[in-house]
Amino acid sequence: MGHVMVQVTISNPVDAGLNAEVEALVDTGATFTVVPKSLANRLNLPISGHREVRTATGPITLDMARAFVQIDGDGEINRVLISDVVERVLIGVITLETLSLTVDPTSGELKEAEAFLY
Repeated sequence: MGHVMVQVTISNPVDAGLNAEVEALVDTGATFTVVPKSLANRLNLPISGHREVRTATGPITLDMARAFVQIDGDGEINRVLISDVVERVLIGVITLETLSLTVDPTSGELKEAEAFLY
Protein backbone atom coordinates (compact mmCIF):
# COMPACT_ATOMS: atom_id res chain seq x y z
CA MET A 1 0.00 0.00 0.00
CA GLY A 2 1.32 3.48 -0.79
CA HIS A 3 1.16 6.53 1.37
CA VAL A 4 -2.23 7.62 2.67
CA MET A 5 -2.58 11.39 2.50
CA VAL A 6 -5.53 13.32 3.95
CA GLN A 7 -6.61 16.93 4.29
CA VAL A 8 -6.68 17.80 7.97
CA THR A 9 -7.50 20.93 9.92
CA ILE A 10 -5.41 21.51 13.04
CA SER A 11 -6.72 24.14 15.46
CA ASN A 12 -5.82 25.67 18.79
CA PRO A 13 -8.36 24.07 21.18
CA VAL A 14 -8.92 27.38 23.00
CA ASP A 15 -8.86 29.78 20.03
CA ALA A 16 -10.54 28.13 17.03
CA GLY A 17 -9.52 31.15 14.92
CA LEU A 18 -5.97 29.81 15.06
CA ASN A 19 -6.20 26.95 12.57
CA ALA A 20 -4.52 25.57 9.49
CA GLU A 21 -5.67 23.18 6.79
CA VAL A 22 -2.78 20.99 5.68
CA GLU A 23 -2.11 17.77 3.83
CA ALA A 24 -1.08 15.11 6.34
CA LEU A 25 0.43 11.65 6.09
CA VAL A 26 -1.47 8.89 7.90
CA ASP A 27 1.17 6.84 9.73
CA THR A 28 -0.31 3.65 11.16
CA GLY A 29 3.08 2.91 12.70
CA ALA A 30 2.92 6.08 14.82
CA THR A 31 1.11 6.15 18.14
CA PHE A 32 0.61 9.92 18.38
CA THR A 33 -0.14 12.61 15.83
CA VAL A 34 2.93 14.78 15.23
CA VAL A 35 2.84 18.48 14.35
CA PRO A 36 5.88 20.38 13.08
CA LYS A 37 7.15 22.94 15.58
CA SER A 38 6.67 25.78 13.05
CA LEU A 39 2.94 24.94 12.76
CA ALA A 40 2.54 24.51 16.53
CA ASN A 41 4.10 27.95 17.04
CA ARG A 42 1.85 29.53 14.38
CA LEU A 43 -1.22 28.00 16.08
CA ASN A 44 0.08 28.94 19.54
CA LEU A 45 -0.50 25.40 20.83
CA PRO A 46 0.12 25.41 24.59
CA ILE A 47 2.75 22.90 25.74
CA SER A 48 1.18 20.54 28.29
CA GLY A 49 4.11 18.22 28.96
CA HIS A 50 6.74 16.04 27.38
CA ARG A 51 6.78 12.49 26.06
CA GLU A 52 9.65 10.14 25.31
CA VAL A 53 9.08 8.26 22.06
CA ARG A 54 11.05 5.69 20.11
CA THR A 55 12.17 6.57 16.59
CA ALA A 56 14.19 4.73 13.96
CA THR A 57 17.27 6.58 15.27
CA GLY A 58 16.53 5.93 18.95
CA PRO A 59 14.49 7.50 21.75
CA ILE A 60 13.82 11.25 21.83
CA THR A 61 11.75 13.52 24.05
CA LEU A 62 9.17 15.77 22.40
CA ASP A 63 6.90 18.51 23.68
CA MET A 64 3.26 17.55 23.99
CA ALA A 65 0.21 19.78 23.39
CA ARG A 66 -3.50 19.48 22.75
CA ALA A 67 -4.98 20.39 19.39
CA PHE A 68 -8.35 20.08 17.72
CA VAL A 69 -7.80 17.68 14.81
CA GLN A 70 -10.47 17.47 12.10
CA ILE A 71 -10.61 15.00 9.20
CA ASP A 72 -13.55 14.77 6.78
CA GLY A 73 -15.69 17.08 8.90
CA ASP A 74 -15.28 15.12 12.14
CA GLY A 75 -12.95 16.40 14.84
CA GLU A 76 -11.87 16.00 18.44
CA ILE A 77 -9.28 17.45 20.77
CA ASN A 78 -6.22 15.18 20.66
CA ARG A 79 -2.88 14.98 22.36
CA VAL A 80 -0.20 15.78 19.76
CA LEU A 81 3.57 15.74 19.82
CA ILE A 82 5.57 18.69 18.53
CA SER A 83 8.70 18.00 16.51
CA ASP A 84 11.41 20.26 15.14
CA VAL A 85 12.55 17.37 12.90
CA VAL A 86 9.30 16.20 11.25
CA GLU A 87 8.34 18.61 8.47
CA ARG A 88 4.70 17.59 7.92
CA VAL A 89 1.74 16.56 10.05
CA LEU A 90 1.68 12.82 10.72
CA ILE A 91 -1.63 11.33 11.83
CA GLY A 92 -1.09 8.56 14.38
CA VAL A 93 -3.36 5.71 15.45
CA ILE A 94 -4.67 7.42 18.61
CA THR A 95 -6.16 10.19 16.46
CA LEU A 96 -7.53 7.65 13.98
CA GLU A 97 -9.20 5.70 16.77
CA THR A 98 -10.52 8.88 18.41
CA LEU A 99 -12.17 9.84 15.11
CA SER A 100 -13.37 6.25 14.47
CA LEU A 101 -11.28 5.96 11.31
CA THR A 102 -9.15 3.17 9.88
CA VAL A 103 -7.08 2.69 6.75
CA ASP A 104 -8.72 0.47 4.15
CA PRO A 105 -5.78 -1.62 2.85
CA THR A 106 -7.56 -2.39 -0.43
CA SER A 107 -8.14 1.24 -1.42
CA GLY A 108 -5.49 3.03 0.64
CA GLU A 109 -8.14 5.45 1.91
CA LEU A 110 -9.63 6.22 5.29
CA LYS A 111 -12.98 4.71 6.16
CA GLU A 112 -15.19 4.57 9.23
CA ALA A 113 -13.87 2.01 11.71
CA GLU A 114 -16.04 -0.69 13.17
CA ALA A 115 -16.78 0.02 16.82
CA PHE A 116 -16.79 -2.66 19.51
CA LEU A 117 -18.52 -2.45 22.86
CA TYR A 118 -16.71 -5.38 24.52
